[in-house]
Amino acid sequence: MKIRPLGDKIIIKRDEPTSKTESGIYLPESAKDKPKQGKVVATGNGILNKETGEYLPFSVKKGDSVLFSSYSGTEVKIDGQDYLIMTEEDILGIVD
Repeated sequence: MKIRPLGDKIIIKRDEPTSKTESGIYLPESAKDKPKQGKVVATGNGILNKETGEYLPFSVKKGDSVLFSSYSGTEVKIDGQDYLIMTEEDILGIVD
């Protein structure tokens, strides 16, 4: 990837949507929900502490699987792949 997030931004690769239900029924493209889970592929410098001028580290790191809400972040296409750019505040949790 040829993009580096700045400041408090995080780049996430959204998981692929499921193509069939648990009972085995295949879903058409129009019925698939966008997954609310993805993997962190890059992070910026951190959150800027305005009092000291230093960057605070993120709670997430590259490779973490995270949960986020449906409308979080900004969708971008880089080298034919879809990614989300969001702040750490948009992330709801880390999946272990």
